[in-house]
Amino acid sequence: MLYLCATMWHETYDEMMNIIISIFRLDRYRPKTEPTFNDFTFEAHIYFDDAFEDAGGSQERHLNEYAKNLVQVFREVYGIFTNVDQEFFRRQHHVPEQKIIRTPYGGRLVITMPHGNLINVHFKDKDLIRHKKRWSQVMYLYYLLGWKLMSKYYARWQKGEGEIELGAEVQKEKHNTYILALDGDTDFQPAAVLLLIDRLRMYPRVGAACGRIHPTGSGPAVWFQKFEYSISHWLQKTAEHVIGCVLCSPGCFSLFRAEALMDDNVMRRYSTKSTEASHFIQYDQGEDRWLCTLLLKQGWRVEYNAASDAYTNAPEDFKELYNQRRRWGPSTLANVVDLLGATATVSKKNLSISKPFMFYQLFNLVSAILAPATICLMVAGSLAFIFEIHSGGALVIAVIPPIIYLILCFKLKSDTQISVAAVLSVIYAFLMLVVTMSIIGAMVKDNTILTPSSIFILTMAGIYVITAIMHPAEFPLVFYGLLYILCIPSAYLLLTIYSMVNMNNVSWGTRETKPAAGAATPAVTTTQTKTQKAKSTLQQFFSSIKCCKKSNQMPQQQQLSVSQESMNPEPVQAEPQPQNTIVEDVRIPEEEQKQMSAAVNSPSQCWVTQLQELSTDMPLQEDSLNEEEKQFWMDLQEKYLKPLPVDKEKQKQITSDLKELRNKINFAFFILNALWLVATFTLQVFEAAFTIKFPKVGLDLIKNGDVTVDPIGFMFIFGFATSVIIQFLAMFSHRVYTLIHYVAFMDTEAKQQNRGKQKYLEGKKVNLVTETNSNTDSIAESTLNVDSISSADSTSSANYQEDSEVEDSDFDSRV
Repeated sequence: MLYLCATMWHETYDEMMNIIISIFRLDRYRPKTEPTFNDFTFEAHIYFDDAFEDAGGSQERHLNEYAKNLVQVFREVYGIFTNVDQEFFRRQHHVPEQKIIRTPYGGRLVITMPHGNLINVHFKDKDLIRHKKRWSQVMYLYYLLGWKLMSKYYARWQKGEGEIELGAEVQKEKHNTYILALDGDTDFQPAAVLLLIDRLRMYPRVGAACGRIHPTGSGPAVWFQKFEYSISHWLQKTAEHVIGCVLCSPGCFSLFRAEALMDDNVMRRYSTKSTEASHFIQYDQGEDRWLCTLLLKQGWRVEYNAASDAYTNAPEDFKELYNQRRRWGPSTLANVVDLLGATATVSKKNLSISKPFMFYQLFNLVSAILAPATICLMVAGSLAFIFEIHSGGALVIAVIPPIIYLILCFKLKSDTQISVAAVLSVIYAFLMLVVTMSIIGAMVKDNTILTPSSIFILTMAGIYVITAIMHPAEFPLVFYGLLYILCIPSAYLLLTIYSMVNMNNVSWGTRETKPAAGAATPAVTTTQTKTQKAKSTLQQFFSSIKCCKKSNQMPQQQQLSVSQESMNPEPVQAEPQPQNTIVEDVRIPEEEQKQMSAAVNSPSQCWVTQLQELSTDMPLQEDSLNEEEKQFWMDLQEKYLKPLPVDKEKQKQITSDLKELRNKINFAFFILNALWLVATFTLQVFEAAFTIKFPKVGLDLIKNGDVTVDPIGFMFIFGFATSVIIQFLAMFSHRVYTLIHYVAFMDTEAKQQNRGKQKYLEGKKVNLVTETNSNTDSIAESTLNVDSISSADSTSSANYQEDSEVEDSDFDSRV
C-alpha cells in the first residue's frame, strides 16, 4: 500500500495544479479498477494547513482563498482528465459523486479520481488542531499508520484471533506499506514513484529513499539554484550513498517505509513538542532532516535514486531565497552535530555508517563552518594580485565588509539585512569576475599551470565538466556554473552570516504573503444572461438559507450525518435564451440582486455550502465520520495535536532563550573563522619562515623558479581536493549502479504493463461473447471498441498533450 501525503499552506494556483496533475497521472497509470496491476495500490492525502478563517459577525468558520483555489484546481484537472479518458467515461456514463465531511480537526474533501483511486483533502482549522508542517506530518503518520493500518488488526484481535498470526500479518503489512512525502508544489511522473518503491522492495533495511530534485522557475536566483542542486545531487548525495548513507531525504519527494517510521524512537520522538530553544531550530526548521536523523540512529538506511526525478518550485526572489536558507543552514548544522555526537552508537547500530564516513562528514562540517574565512582569503588573494599590495594588507581590506555586515545584522531588521546583502552581492559578483581573471592572469604571468592553485582550479573545473557529461540529460546545467562562481561570496559569506545571526527567528519565512500578482488564478466569474442570473441568485440564496438554518438548529454531531443536496448554478453555455420558462419571467431589481448576492457570499455562509457551490460539475455529497474514527481524532488531538495555548510569558522566555543560544553559537562560529584568518595572516607576515616551496615548471616543462604556499592554505586545499575526488569516484560508481537498476526496472515494468493490458483485453472479450448471445446487432460496435482499447491510451495522451501539455504522447513511454 502506498500513501501519497502532501502538505499545503499558501501555494499558488499553478503550484497546486502541478501536484494535482501528478496525482491524477498516477491514478491513470495505476488504475484501481482496470486494467489490474498487483504491484501496489495507492491513496492520496493532502493536509491543508490553516485552511479556515474567521467569518465576520458569525460563529461560522469558512475556507480561505487558498483552500477554495484548491477546489477550483480539482475541477479543472478533473475536466482535463475526463477529456483525456473519453473511452473510460463512455464506460462509466457518469462522474463519481464526491464526499465532503465535517471532522473534529476541520473538514475533509474526498475526491474519487477517474480510475477509482481516492484523494483525501484534510482542511485543518488551527483553532481545533495544531498547525505547521511537522504537525501535519505527525497527523498523517498517526492516522495512516496508527489508525488505518492497525485498527483492523485490533478489531480482529478483539474477536479472538491469535496474536502470533496477527503479529506476522501486521509485520508484513508494515514492511510493505510506504508513505511518499510531498510538498504542495511537487511535480512528478509515475515512474519516479515506482523507482523509489523498487529500492525499498529490494533492500529490507532501507527505511527511506529520495530522488533527484529539480528546481523550477526563472531568474538569476533560480539559475543559481539549478547548478547548486545539480552539484549537490551529482557529487554529494552520490558520495553519501556509496561510502555511507544519505543524511537527508528531502520532504518534497521522499518515500518512507512504514516499518521504519513505526520503529522505536522515530514516530513518537518526531511528535515531541519543542520546549527548548535548540528544539525549535532542529525539530521545526528542518523537520525532514531531523526525521532522517532519527531513522539513521535506529539503524535504517537512507538511499538516493538518481533516476527518480521530481520538480519543485524554487524561490525566485532574493529575499525568499535568503529566508529559506536561513531555516536550512542552522537546522542542518544542528542535525549533523547531533549525529556526529552519537558516532559511537550510530556506527554500531547502523551498518551503513562507519567511523571513516563520520570523519568525512566532520571534514565537510568544518569546511562549511570555515567557508566565510575561506572566501575572505580568496578575495584577499585577488586584491593582492590586482593592486600589487602585500597579502597581509589585502587580507585586512577583505575582512572589513563582512565585519560591517555582521554588525549590521545584529542591529537592523531582517528585511534591511537582506537589502544590504543584495547590494553587497552585486559588488562581490564584480569582484569574483576580477578574481577569476586574476587566476588566469597569474597563470599567464608565471607562464605555468603547474602550481598548486592552478592545478586545483583546473582539476575542479575538469571534475565538474566530466560529471556533467556523465549526466547527459542535465549537461546544459553546467553553463549555470558561470553565474554560480559570481555568486559564491553571496552564498558562502553573506548568506552564512545572515543565517547564523538570524537563527533565533523560527518563522517559516517563505509563502507568508499572498500569491504573486502574476500567478494564475481561476476564473471565478463568468458572463451570464439575465435569466441565468435570476435563477442562479435564487438557488444560491435558498441554499444558503437551508444550510445556515440547519447549522443553527442542530448540534454539530447531528450535522455530520446530514446529506445535503447541491443547489449550484448551472454552467453557462453559449445557447439562445430558453423559451416559455417560469424563470424567464422573473424580474428582480438590480439593487435587490446586489443585496442578495452579498448575503450569499457573506462570511456567515457555512463552508460546506461554499465548496458545494464552487464545485458545480463535481457534485459534493455531505457525509459523516463513523464514531470510532471521530473518537480517534479527538484522542489524537488531545494527546499530540492540541493547539498550543498562547502564553505570553512562555513566549517571551523562549524568545530570550533563542537569542542567548544564537549569541553562544555565533560567538563560537565566528571565533573559529577569526582564528583561521589570524593564523593565515601570521603566516603571510612571516612569509619567509613559514612557506612550502614547489618548483615552478613552465609550459615548456623547464623549471624557472619556485612557488611558495603557506602550509595552512596548502593543507586546506589538499583536504578539499581529496574530498571532491572521493565524491567524483563515488559518482562514477553510482552512475553504473543507477544504470543497472534503471534497465532492470524498465524490463520488469514493461512486462507488468503488458500483463495488465492483456488481462484487460481478455476481460473485455469475455464481456463481448456474453453480449453476443443477447444482442447480435451490437457485435460490430463492441468489437470496434475492443480494437480501439489498445490505442486508447496513446490517442488520449496525444490529446492531453495538445490540450494541457503535461503528459507524454504515448502510454508506454511514460516510464
